[in-house]
Amino acid sequence: MSGRFVRVAETGRNTFPITVDGVVQQAAEGDTLMVALLTGVTALRDSEFGDGRRAGFCLMGACQDCWVWTAQGERVRACSTPAAPGMSIVTKLAEAGEGVWPRV
Repeated sequence: MSGRFVRVAETGRNTFPITVDGVVQQAAEGDTLMVALLTGVTALRDSEFGDGRRAGFCLMGACQDCWVWTAQGERVRACSTPAAPGMSIVTKLAEAGEGVWPRV
């Protein structure tokens, strides 16, 4: 599956692997997690409103729609958190069950 966004500029930046929901994908230097997600293999999650996959709304850290969880269990906003080499995140906390931290 290809990403929702396709890079048409700045394609020469160095890339590095991150793991998203157990799938390794590439992020480029300077990407936020949101950019890495949208150019990679996933959107964030299925909408609780039944209107399809969601991928952040405001893109500036105000709407609460882009939360992801790190391997350490920390909740971060994908739209404002820089991607880092070796980072491992989970986008689907609901699948782990309420009150249970995801395993990465």
